[in-house]
Parts: sequence; C-alpha cells; structure tokens
Amino acid sequence: MDAFFDWNQRVDQTQRHLPHWSQQRVIYFATFRLADSIPKPILSEWGERKKSWLAAHPEPHDEETQREHHRQFTWKFHDYLDHGYGDCLLGNAQDSEIVAAAMRYFDSKRYQLGDWVVMPNHVHVLFQTQDEWTPKQVLHSWKSYSASRINQHRESQGQVWQHESYDRIVRSLSELSRIEHYIRSNPERAGIEVEHASWLM
Repeated sequence: MDAFFDWNQRVDQTQRHLPHWSQQRVIYFATFRLADSIPKPILSEWGERKKSWLAAHPEPHDEETQREHHRQFTWKFHDYLDHGYGDCLLGNAQDSEIVAAAMRYFDSKRYQLGDWVVMPNHVHVLFQTQDEWTPKQVLHSWKSYSASRINQHRESQGQVWQHESYDRIVRSLSELSRIEHYIRSNPERAGIEVEHASWLM
C-alpha cells in the first residue's frame, strides 16, 4: 500500500452531507457506522457547530486549518462513535463476523485491505482500490451484503447501516501511520476488550 493522493491526477468529487473525493488505485481511510450509532440531537449539534466553523473559515484551507478542522470535527465525530451509543449489535460475534467476511471476500481482487477493525457500532478500514473500482462501490457492497445477512441472522428487517460513510484519500506515509495507530488502538481507547473487536493487520 503506497498510493497516496496525487494533486496532478484527476479527482472525482461528490457530496451528500459529506464530501467524497475519488482517485483510482489510491489508499482510503473509511468509517461506516450503524444507523443508531449516534443520537440525532448529538449529531445535529455537531453539524451546527461544523457549519458555523466553516462559515468562519471559508475554503480553501491551508494545511494548519485542515488539521484544526479534522481535530474539531472529524476526530470528534469518531469519539462520539466510541461512546457506544445504540444497540451495538456488532458486539455480537456472529454479526461482527458477517461484516468481517464481507470485507475479506474480494480482498486482493477489487481492493487491498490494510488495517481494519469492527467495533460494536462502527467499522474503521484502510483499503486501496484496484482497477476501476471506486470507494463508493466497495463500501456499498460491504454494507449491502452484511445488512442483508445480519437481518437474516436476527430475523429482523430495517436499516442496519447509516446510509452515508466517511471516506478520505490518505495524503502521505505519515498520515497512513497515524491512521494505522488509530485503528489498532481503537478498542482500548473505547474501553472494550480487544477480543471483542475483529481486526486484521
């Protein structure tokens, strides 16, 4: 894994609530979460603070401003996930293994997996896309298949995953190292036993 964001190459950009940048065969850090993983009042308050901050710090952002944004909002969002809100159904070994199996299935075919961890209410993963596969397609396949299997296993219906995922193209080797450390330390930081998280390094 050594393909980082390239300013000289084409970037495909889409946006729903979050911005999504896409390049071919680069490394992504992605987080996808269960539908009930963050209570709506907390998410709404976080969104309002972010909106106000962006209004006070219009783009383009220099490197220091980007770091401040990630510190106040990206990593704060991830901290909310570690509070263990919702039913945390991925704390169940059978459900977490369904997600893990989905991620392993096309490893080295559609993408190359790096470090990843299945937490009780969310998943962190580093992966590098291959050929023409996009992060949107990869994430959709993981979430769609695992949601179907989890509902089947639980004899339930309804939304399993939050529709939109967080994804970011990794910018450098130093950023990759920081993210790897973040993923590996996530279970301990969230106060759960390591054996209750599924991971591959």
